This record gives sequence, structure tokens and C-alpha cells, in this order.
Amino acid sequence: MNDHKMNIQEYIQQTSVIIELPIDSESMPGVIDNLTRIAEIAKLVTEFELPETVEAAPIFQP
Repeated sequence: MNDHKMNIQEYIQQTSVIIELPIDSESMPGVIDNLTRIAEIAKLVTEFELPETVEAAPIFQP
């Protein structure tokens, strides 16, 4: 397991204690995989540069 996944696992374990949501050992690999995917998608979104003519909206309004 690389350091990045280890940090995610520690984050999940600590957060699950704080929010009182136990995660059994059988479910942990799936939770790690899902959070890793979410982080990768979030990185794509946050690294996307908006053109100068576009202002980022602070509130989503459909």
C-alpha cells in the first residue's frame, strides 16, 4: 500500500470515529477505493482553469 492510500485509510478511520460511523474491516477496502476515486475527480475539478472571462459562481443555482 502506498503512502497516499495509507493516509486515506488513516483519514477514514479517524473520521469514522469522530462521526460515530463504524466501518468493518471487510468494507474498508471499498471505502478506501471510493474515497480515492472521489479525490481523483475532485483534483480534476479543482485544477481546471477557468478562462479570464468566466467568474466562478459561489452558489450553484440550476
